This record gives sequence, structure tokens and C-alpha cells, in this order.
Amino acid sequence: MIRLSVLDQSPVPEGSTAGDALRNTLDLARRTEDMGYHRYWVAEHHGMTGLAGSSPEALIGSIAGATDRIRVGSGGVMLTHYAPLKVAEAFCVLASLHPGRIDLGVGRAPGSDHLTAAALARGGARTPLENYPNQVEELVHLVDDTLPAHSPIQGVRATPRPDEPPEIWLLASSADSAAFAAHFGLPLGWADFIAQVDGAPIIDAYRRQFRPSARCAEPRVLLCASAVCADTDAEAEAVVAAVRAWRASGLRGPVPAPPLASMERHPPSHRPRCPSSRAAARSPPAPRTGWRTASGRWPRPAAPRSSWW
Repeated sequence: MIRLSVLDQSPVPEGSTAGDALRNTLDLARRTEDMGYHRYWVAEHHGMTGLAGSSPEALIGSIAGATDRIRVGSGGVMLTHYAPLKVAEAFCVLASLHPGRIDLGVGRAPGSDHLTAAALARGGARTPLENYPNQVEELVHLVDDTLPAHSPIQGVRATPRPDEPPEIWLLASSADSAAFAAHFGLPLGWADFIAQVDGAPIIDAYRRQFRPSARCAEPRVLLCASAVCADTDAEAEAVVAAVRAWRASGLRGPVPAPPLASMERHPPSHRPRCPSSRAAARSPPAPRTGWRTASGRWPRPAAPRSSWW
């Protein structure tokens, strides 16, 4: 059985405000919970007027409070901006308020331009990427309250201590991040929708190299791909065309409205298509077929996660 979840980047459509986008996120979370989706994750982006989600932990608290059962988490917190203790405590608070429902997905991409990344960091300098594995290890120990004796911050505790700590996931769109997940015995969230490489052999390597941990006894994988569903193929492809144009512009400004009228004037052969390995853009029930085709690419079953616009 394929279990579906959502990654929501809280896009700001043309003619809307950031507040509208965040309220749309809350509304979509309620609707997907009613439809039986398993997880609802939100992203972290800074300095982008077209994406409203700059503080995943704040948005997670609102979503968890507006829903009852669905797991809620980050996809993800960009750990190189922050001290692991701060991240651990923020998510321990969330896990204390919403036991058994909080996920902590972490990544290392900046999610911003270089100047904004520097402004986010302590002392004006982002943590070097080579220190990322140490940050991940320290974060896991802080969340689990298992700092080793040799740790330079031994004796520090992340508070409060929830009855059930957040579930930690490592996000990846490259082989080295997937290898970190295998090394630390963490579940892997594979960002297929932004990856520039074929994820199938990387996920296979993750499964083979996985080191069981107290947190995760066996390898676990979430596959994140884009899906656009509309009443007609033309409408779905128009949305994709608008988003692609916006991304090509450097994610500047609100997400433009789909040029549906112009799309309908062109024959299907001239319409932009979504690569099947990265996205599905069709009218129902074609996206479901696309999911099944995509999941067949992977060495073993992976639970897809759709990226919503």
C-alpha cells in the first residue's frame, strides 16, 4: 500500500498575500487529514516573497493545533543556520504539546540567498557544510538526551523533555546527504522534485549502507515528487508552466497565475510537459497512475510525498 503525505511550501499566488498563503496551508492541512493523508510537512525559505513559510516550527504548531491526527513536521529545518540545541528545544516543545505527531526533518540547503543566510547565522557566518554531520549527530543526542561524555556540551539538556520525542528525518537530494542518513541510522526523505541526479541508485546505496540505530531499526524512505492535478490536462499543464516560469526568474515575486487562455490556444504537442521522473501534471485519475509508475523506479517501495502548489 502506498501511503501519501504532503510537503507544503506555502506559495503566495499572484493577487494574494502571505497571510492568505499561510491560511491556505492550514486549510489544506485540515482537508488532507480528512482525506486520510499520513503526514503534513512544511518547508523553510527566507527572503522569498513568493513563499511564505520562513519559520517551520511556528507553522507546525498552528497546523498541529488545527488538526487532530495527521503527523506534522518540517521538510525541513535548514540546520546549518542554527545551533542544534535551539532546534532540539523548539521541537521538544512541539512534541510535548502534540505527543506522537511531530516530525523533525532537517537539511543543509540555505533556502535563501547568501546575504540572508549570513544574516540568519550567528556572527554573520553560516556553519560550514563540512560541519553538518557533527550538527546532525549533536541534534540527535540532544533530542534523545544522550549526549556522550566526550561532547563539548556534555551536561546540556534540551528542555522540555517530551514523553515521545519528535521523529527525526534527514532530507537529501544528493548522495552524500543520503549517506549521512545511513551512517546515523535515520530515515531518509529523498527530494526527487529538486534532485539533479537519479535517486534510485542513491536510495539503494542508503538501504545497503544503513546502520540500525535505537531510533530506526531498518531503512525507511520517503519520496517527494511534484504533482499537479486539475479538471483538465490543459489546466494542470498551465499551472506547471506558470511555476516553471517563476522558478526560472529566481523565485522572485508571487507565483504567477496560470496562462490558461494561451495554453488552450496551443495544440497539446506545443504545451510544456512535466518530466515523468520529477512531476505529474494531469487530470484525474492520471496522477495516481503517474505515482504508481514513479514508485516502480525505486529499488524497494518508497512512500511518496506530494509537493503542493
